Amino acid sequence: MRARCICDPEAAALFRAAVADATPLAVRRVHLEAPRPAPKPRQRRRDEAAALAESIEGPASFELFLEGGEEATFRRPGVPRTTLRDLRRGRWVVQDQIDLHGITRHEAHRLISEFVARSLKRGLRCIRVIHGKGLGSPGGEPVLKGCVQGWLARRVDVLAFCQARAALGGSGALVVLLRALPERPHAGKS
Repeated sequence: MRARCICDPEAAALFRAAVADATPLAVRRVHLEAPRPAPKPRQRRRDEAAALAESIEGPASFELFLEGGEEATFRRPGVPRTTLRDLRRGRWVVQDQIDLHGITRHEAHRLISEFVARSLKRGLRCIRVIHGKGLGSPGGEPVLKGCVQGWLARRVDVLAFCQARAALGGSGALVVLLRALPERPHAGKS
């Protein structure tokens, strides 16, 4: 296939005279620009990063939470069983709560971290986390429930947690016992 010139005939004749002694290339195609790089699978990378984050931050194995029945509970090693029993029976007064209904997993993780940090700073010992029962989730399966349990179990400042009593949310909430921060001496006292 010969290239057609759409410029004026005089310029074409000059060009042909200038390249008369040139040997044509064996390859007919000449790329003037570098080939485009292969597409980057951005969504796949995001999915893989999310899966990695979920494996690190997501729920721990369910066996971690089973301390007798089917309800989810957690007790840090070294915390007496009586502490968990007292938490189940409502002997600890819930001092504050957070409701995670209708938010995403990533928002929930951030909000729980901030809520626990604020609670510790305020000197609170017992809080309630309402994660919901999953009735509005696709398939009716709770999304946040397992995540919340895993996140709380990984925090060193969480001593124990258990499913809330029916009056406080039942299987849609957890009652969480936080460690006590050491009291700081007041300024000005000798």
